Amino acid sequence: MADSSFDIVSKVERQEVDNALNQAAKEISQRYDFKNVGASISWSGEKILMEANSEERVKAILDVFQSKLVKRGISLKALDAGEPQISGKEYKIFASIQEGISQDNAKKVAKIIRDEGPKGVKAQVQGEELRVTSKSRDDLQAVQALLKGQDFDFALQFVNYR
Repeated sequence: MADSSFDIVSKVERQEVDNALNQAAKEISQRYDFKNVGASISWSGEKILMEANSEERVKAILDVFQSKLVKRGISLKALDAGEPQISGKEYKIFASIQEGISQDNAKKVAKIIRDEGPKGVKAQVQGEELRVTSKSRDDLQAVQALLKGQDFDFALQFVNYR
């Protein structure tokens, strides 16, 4: 019998991020506390740019955006938001969406699977993802449960379950 496998990835659906950004922009344009403060949120290349005329307002924009991401099922671990920076009279926050598992993080996950996972489960790094294989599907489900219980500083998804 062939081995069963699944891949561990860290991907974010760009369309969902776009939808969350549009919802946040709409809420910001309609809310009374954002009137006359130059509040805006938009794409700036691959980054998300949030602007307002005070540090509190720009942090509030970030908070609105984070709540929209959560409602759309996107982990906040995928959002890498910087600190507010002053630029002239404006405060800005640049945020980026992190995708892919770095080599170091992939090695951490593989080590946890090796040390704490069921015997006979193999994990190998393949670029920005991790392939986990085993003869037993129950072992693979145990690995998924183990990883869901861990607290990583990046988002994980399980795909290609065969």
